[in-house]
Amino acid sequence: MTRLVGIVGAACLVAAGRARAHDHGHDDIPEGEVVSAEPLDTVLWLHITTMIIAFGLLFPAGMVLGIVRSRWHVPVQVLGTALAILGYFLGHAHGGRRFAPNIHAAFSSSLMLMMFCQIGLGVYLRLHLSKGVHGAVRRYVVVGHGVVGKLLPVASWVQMLFGGITALGFCHDDHLGQCLAHFIMGSAFIGYGIVLTLMLLVGQAWLRRTGRSQEFFDSCFITAWGVVNTFTEHRWGQPWRHNDLQHTSMGIIWWCAGLVGIWLSRARDGAPRRNLIPGIVIFVTGWAMSAHPQHLPLSSKVHTMFGYTIMLAGLTRVVEIAFVLRDRNTLSEDGSAPSSFQNLPPFLLMASGFLFMGATEEQMKLVSDAGVTHVTYILVIYSMAFLMFLFVNVCLHLYAVNAAPAPSATKAESSGRANGGPGHTRTRSRRTGRPARVVSQGDEARVRDAEEFELEGLMSDDDASADEPGVNGPAKRSERVA
Repeated sequence: MTRLVGIVGAACLVAAGRARAHDHGHDDIPEGEVVSAEPLDTVLWLHITTMIIAFGLLFPAGMVLGIVRSRWHVPVQVLGTALAILGYFLGHAHGGRRFAPNIHAAFSSSLMLMMFCQIGLGVYLRLHLSKGVHGAVRRYVVVGHGVVGKLLPVASWVQMLFGGITALGFCHDDHLGQCLAHFIMGSAFIGYGIVLTLMLLVGQAWLRRTGRSQEFFDSCFITAWGVVNTFTEHRWGQPWRHNDLQHTSMGIIWWCAGLVGIWLSRARDGAPRRNLIPGIVIFVTGWAMSAHPQHLPLSSKVHTMFGYTIMLAGLTRVVEIAFVLRDRNTLSEDGSAPSSFQNLPPFLLMASGFLFMGATEEQMKLVSDAGVTHVTYILVIYSMAFLMFLFVNVCLHLYAVNAAPAPSATKAESSGRANGGPGHTRTRSRRTGRPARVVSQGDEARVRDAEEFELEGLMSDDDASADEPGVNGPAKRSERVA
């Protein structure tokens, strides 16, 4: 690890030297454009690669390892920090394509400040200072370290989207509104899929503690999102267009259906209850988006596939609740053994989010001009969704195997608590049948082995006494005396 950090540090020094000589002039950018015509050079591709590895892979994995207090948390975060610093200098040392002032460059300083703030809080906690004023401050530092660490993957996702938009020169002037709608809505679908995966694999215990059903939270989110869409999809004071009407009506059905879902999520006695409203809303949204009018044939086909994908996500959610779970929260008592069918709704939501983010007007024109068919484009996007779904499952697996004991151990422990305490069982005397002392599970095994050895000895003594005259009488008398 030390050697690797040294190599990365040397690379940072080289990149810093190039960054000082980097010309930030924009004279070679054509009038009316935001990027120059040169291609992305090797240094910029290295910047993109190192930042994706650092902020897209290592920091989220390190966050999970930090939550479970793994010894790998610090090494992973150190490696991610080294790559992030290297990537930052590479971003200022590239040649090739030039960029006008942009949101990616403006937000990079905030992201790096968040990263260094997280590092500082982590170093303070590693010092284990707890005397005097440190004892009062430490608990707030722990909370701050956790909050910043959990916000960092979200901020990293936003910055990576900004980077892609900036590299291609998209989302300016009249295209800004459509870009915002596609990237915000697409990210929301991906986030919804991640939350469903989290609740499916590791969130059932938390859900039971809240006393609410999953559909209660889903319906609250759908209601809030519908209210926002109702009043933001049309520029008030300007003429209504077909897309404005469709988007606004979609917002209306979301908050109307969301209110129904909230109401149906509780039984008469206040107990949580499952319902199908969120799945139905997702299905209707997909149907509406599949018929969304588009200017390019390629765009129409991509939007149609997006609609079909989200319709399938809603349909599989309905089937999951009504037929797979039969209105239960989980198939197993502890929720650790979900059905393979339950993986479909979250994955399809992630795929629909990637499809929607990749269906802006500028992207569709770029793909169409490059001669790429809709089949190839959709397959590439689905591949990205599979990789995202894989990474989410890997992170949740890291959390599950490090934060909770195995189901068999949990059952044994709960059985032990019922008999005499955590990890203990109450033994019974083989001769009297009355409860004996409380022993640990390891002691119980040793006691059982000793008793079996004792019984074997008694049996051998009885067998020997049958062949020796005069032995049975004294033995019986001694047994009566005992």
